[in-house]
Amino acid sequence: MNQQQLKQPAPYWNPLIAGILLGIVLLSTFLFTGHGLGATGFTTRLTAWFGMYLMPTATNANEYLGGMVEEGRPLDAWITWQVIGVALGALISAFFAGRIAIKLDGKKFLGGANRPFTALFGGILAGFGARIAAGCTSGLGLSGAAVLSLAGFTFLGTFFAVGLLASRFMKEEK
Repeated sequence: MNQQQLKQPAPYWNPLIAGILLGIVLLSTFLFTGHGLGATGFTTRLTAWFGMYLMPTATNANEYLGGMVEEGRPLDAWITWQVIGVALGALISAFFAGRIAIKLDGKKFLGGANRPFTALFGGILAGFGARIAAGCTSGLGLSGAAVLSLAGFTFLGTFFAVGLLASRFMKEEK
């Protein structure tokens, strides 16, 4: 065995402590920014930014994206910095915990060469669903439930129910 194989990654945090800290972060974002947590608004702004350069006339005429490109800086928003901060924070945390690795999980059931396409398709479906629902998991589930939104609780209940059903149908054979 080489040195790399002998080093064990740091253990994951206790879920209760992580949940409490996430609640503190959520409360802090409400207090300091006036916004909850969320991420799909960034992808919309990124789309507007690309559209501004690739198809400016169509993007400006689009009722949904046009307002974001009026000032010429669609990425100049709090949500952009939040997503960049989450990505950098996750990368730094994974580095210090010894958990950075390139691998394809789910090899037995959905794996092999098709795994990246399956993951991409699932991600596109999740993003589409988030836009239809007017928010992502963090936006609806965390922020929506924190302000006692009916949509937030409806989303959480549906999210967990579908997750339980899907896990039953997609369980890997061992």
